[in-house]
Amino acid sequence: MANNKPKPDDRSDNVEKLQSMIFHTIENMEDAEAAYEFSNEEERAQIEAKNERRREAIEGMRAEIKDEYRAQHNDNQ
Repeated sequence: MANNKPKPDDRSDNVEKLQSMIFHTIENMEDAEAAYEFSNEEERAQIEAKNERRREAIEGMRAEIKDEYRAQHNDNQ
Protein backbone atom coordinates (compact mmCIF):
# COMPACT_ATOMS: atom_id res chain seq x y z
CA MET A 1 0.00 0.00 0.00
CA ALA A 2 1.29 3.46 -0.88
CA ASN A 3 2.37 5.90 1.80
CA ASN A 4 -0.11 8.79 1.68
CA LYS A 5 1.67 11.05 4.16
CA PRO A 6 1.76 14.68 2.98
CA LYS A 7 5.13 16.19 2.34
CA PRO A 8 6.30 18.63 5.02
CA ASP A 9 5.73 22.30 4.25
CA ASP A 10 9.18 23.51 3.18
CA ARG A 11 8.97 27.24 2.58
CA SER A 12 12.67 27.92 2.91
CA ASP A 13 13.11 28.91 -0.75
CA ASN A 14 9.77 30.62 -1.38
CA VAL A 15 11.25 34.13 -1.44
CA GLU A 16 13.89 33.07 -3.96
CA LYS A 17 11.26 31.42 -6.18
CA LEU A 18 8.99 34.46 -5.99
CA GLN A 19 11.85 36.81 -6.87
CA SER A 20 12.67 34.64 -9.87
CA MET A 21 9.03 34.65 -10.96
CA ILE A 22 8.92 38.46 -10.70
CA PHE A 23 12.12 38.76 -12.75
CA HIS A 24 10.77 36.52 -15.52
CA THR A 25 7.39 38.26 -15.52
CA ILE A 26 9.09 41.62 -15.99
CA GLU A 27 11.16 40.17 -18.85
CA ASN A 28 7.95 38.93 -20.48
CA MET A 29 6.40 42.38 -20.12
CA GLU A 30 9.42 43.99 -21.75
CA ASP A 31 9.34 41.47 -24.62
CA ALA A 32 5.66 42.18 -25.16
CA GLU A 33 6.27 45.92 -25.17
CA ALA A 34 9.03 45.46 -27.75
CA ALA A 35 6.56 43.60 -29.99
CA TYR A 36 3.96 46.34 -29.49
CA GLU A 37 5.21 48.58 -32.31
CA PHE A 38 4.98 45.68 -34.80
CA SER A 39 1.46 44.70 -33.74
CA ASN A 40 -1.94 45.59 -35.08
CA GLU A 41 -4.62 47.28 -32.99
CA GLU A 42 -6.14 44.03 -31.71
CA GLU A 43 -2.76 42.61 -30.72
CA ARG A 44 -1.85 45.87 -28.98
CA ALA A 45 -5.02 45.68 -26.90
CA GLN A 46 -4.14 42.09 -25.97
CA ILE A 47 -0.59 43.10 -25.01
CA GLU A 48 -1.88 45.94 -22.84
CA ALA A 49 -4.41 43.68 -21.11
CA LYS A 50 -1.88 40.93 -20.51
CA ASN A 51 0.74 43.33 -19.17
CA GLU A 52 -1.87 44.80 -16.81
CA ARG A 53 -2.55 41.28 -15.49
CA ARG A 54 1.20 40.78 -15.15
CA ARG A 55 1.51 44.00 -13.12
CA GLU A 56 -1.24 42.76 -10.81
CA ALA A 57 0.50 39.39 -10.48
CA ILE A 58 3.77 41.12 -9.60
CA GLU A 59 2.01 43.12 -6.88
CA GLY A 60 0.66 39.88 -5.45
CA MET A 61 4.06 38.20 -5.55
CA ARG A 62 5.67 41.18 -3.82
CA ALA A 63 3.00 41.04 -1.11
CA GLU A 64 3.69 37.33 -0.71
CA ILE A 65 7.42 38.04 -0.31
CA LYS A 66 6.61 40.51 2.47
CA ASP A 67 4.43 37.85 4.12
CA GLU A 68 7.26 35.33 3.89
CA TYR A 69 9.70 37.77 5.52
CA ARG A 70 7.19 38.42 8.30
CA ALA A 71 6.66 34.68 8.81
CA GLN A 72 10.40 34.05 8.93
CA HIS A 73 10.86 36.90 11.39
CA ASN A 74 8.07 35.58 13.62
CA ASP A 75 9.52 32.05 13.49
CA ASN A 76 12.90 33.35 14.65
CA GLN A 77 11.51 35.01 17.78
